[in-house]
Amino acid sequence: MPSVVGLLEQRELAARRRVDELREEADRVQAELVVAEREWQEWAVARLRVGEVLAPVDESEAHSLTERTVPAEGQAEQTSTAPRAAKPRAQVPMWREGLAWSVLSVDYQRILQVLTDRHQLGQGPLSCQEMAALFGLDVVPAKVEALRSKAKRLVARGWLAERQSGRFTLAAGVIGPGGGS
Repeated sequence: MPSVVGLLEQRELAARRRVDELREEADRVQAELVVAEREWQEWAVARLRVGEVLAPVDESEAHSLTERTVPAEGQAEQTSTAPRAAKPRAQVPMWREGLAWSVLSVDYQRILQVLTDRHQLGQGPLSCQEMAALFGLDVVPAKVEALRSKAKRLVARGWLAERQSGRFTLAAGVIGPGGGS
């Protein structure tokens, strides 16, 4: 007849083996998840880049293009076979008093709006995880890092302040959708 301690040791060994198998499987799934998230982010960036390239050209750029291609009176039109490089657009201009939020894309405006609401309610700064939850996004690294990138860009351009690491609030003077104080 086997001893009780021997039976317990056998069950413990079987349970430990099961835990080890599940850990190995979890590590494999985690590694696949990292690869899948990276690929997903690359496709999202590609879609954004294509969107920028296909976005309508603003009037000042269109005017400068027509000035270069329309020949002066009495001159023959000169055509260039060299491809024109896409001109990078400043998505987040430097903040200055009176600058309207409408110069920003909708994503940046949403960040400013949620921080304005918190400011008006007397609440403190927000982390990117909290913003993701408020926006109804999945609080996963890809979404949080995308928000962090936007928030850091707004900090660099003077729209937001980051007084505590990873916690964002409106910069001094940036109040309301008009942008002015």
